[in-house]
Amino acid sequence: MSLLKKLKTINQEKPSSPEEVSINPIEKVEEASPSTPYKKPIPPTPEKEMVQTKDENQAFKNRLHKQVLREIKKDSIENIIEKIDKMAVEIIKENESFLGKVDRKKIVEELINNLTGYGPINPLLLDPEVTEVMVNGPSRVYAEKNGKLELTDITFQDHEHVMHIIEKIVAPLGRRIDESSPMVDARLPDGSRVNAIIPPLALNGPTITIRKFSKDPFTIDDLVRFGTLTREMAIFLEACVKARLNIFISGGTGSGKTTTLNVLSSFIPNDERIITIEDAAELQLWQDHVVSLESRPPNIEGKGAITIRDLVRNSLRMRPERIVVGEVRGGEALDMLQAMNTGHDGSLATGHSNSPRDMISRLETMVLMAGMDLPIKAIREQIGSAIDLIVQQSRLRDGSRKITNITEVQGLEGDVIVLQDIFIFKQQGVDEEGKILGKLVPTGIRPKFYETLTTSGIHIPTTVFMEEEDWLI
Repeated sequence: MSLLKKLKTINQEKPSSPEEVSINPIEKVEEASPSTPYKKPIPPTPEKEMVQTKDENQAFKNRLHKQVLREIKKDSIENIIEKIDKMAVEIIKENESFLGKVDRKKIVEELINNLTGYGPINPLLLDPEVTEVMVNGPSRVYAEKNGKLELTDITFQDHEHVMHIIEKIVAPLGRRIDESSPMVDARLPDGSRVNAIIPPLALNGPTITIRKFSKDPFTIDDLVRFGTLTREMAIFLEACVKARLNIFISGGTGSGKTTTLNVLSSFIPNDERIITIEDAAELQLWQDHVVSLESRPPNIEGKGAITIRDLVRNSLRMRPERIVVGEVRGGEALDMLQAMNTGHDGSLATGHSNSPRDMISRLETMVLMAGMDLPIKAIREQIGSAIDLIVQQSRLRDGSRKITNITEVQGLEGDVIVLQDIFIFKQQGVDEEGKILGKLVPTGIRPKFYETLTTSGIHIPTTVFMEEEDWLI
């Protein structure tokens, strides 16, 4: 190449302005190179489309929510609920960008649930097959059906949404939940039990546990139909309640103690004065003369708490004929035993334990929690003379709930409380579907208080206690 041509080439490559000096020559070559392939624009990924759809759903929901708020000022909620779907259709007509991109039916249903119920979990609370609802933060909601837990597709928007539902539950009861008091026990209007716990104690976010109760209380016939107990056991328990025996129902969490307590309470005659004592009032008694007492947590200053023990002591001054304690878990056990031993026969209570023998041990421990320095033998004498019967209920591995023991407390012999099983559950195996096979059978032994039942005018056929009679569940 000649010198003149080289100079011309250099002049052509020389930058014409200072701005072009900073450009990488390699990049210029790549841009100008005809060998560079043409790159098509990247289409939106399914994830992006989902985000766009979610944003449009949220925008549509916000528009509809604002419209509803404006209408609330003019009309009643009942009338507005009937118009919500019509409002949604009008919003879609006004803004065609929502057409075919929003789930109108789902959004309308969510809005109605927020207005009339408890947000996303409202359908679960209305489902009669669901017995328990568990919210583990905004993105995981579980439900119990037929004794088995299932993960649902229900979600909340965020933590604030869950907190709003908790506030909606506890506010009507005069209770509060915040960082200074991050746990609360409450109830729904239908008597369902609610527990809520929030951060910083709950690491997954605000957590709600709802133990549902049937709108129509279960009867003894329902428990027989469910296989919880047999007809003969039902006859025996009804006789024990009417004969004013002191009965303790024990079992684990979720075993059905409160349901059984509610059923046994239904055997109390209508002309007796009943005092119920609970942390969160959930017993549903049909009798006319029922006084329900409920404990109270401390206020924001840590004062004003009313415990179960305070209510048990106060109930003794209310001329009770029957005292029913939802759950004994502390020093109130001493007051309960003293009440049973001082003329308040026919009392009913529940407690947590794995067996009748464990229930006795737990009662000893709870009496010591009352702060009284009593010798163990004195405590056992109190228990042996106060409690007549322990009904042990269990939730089996297949989710079924059964009364596994009906045990008589026969009193103290030496330093040991003597227990005698009247009915027991005999497990025989497991079928192909994982269902536990077994029988609820009598042990063949009549209780020592059988004569007391007879003298009270309550006759139980002796065949009820015959060991050779087996009833399949």
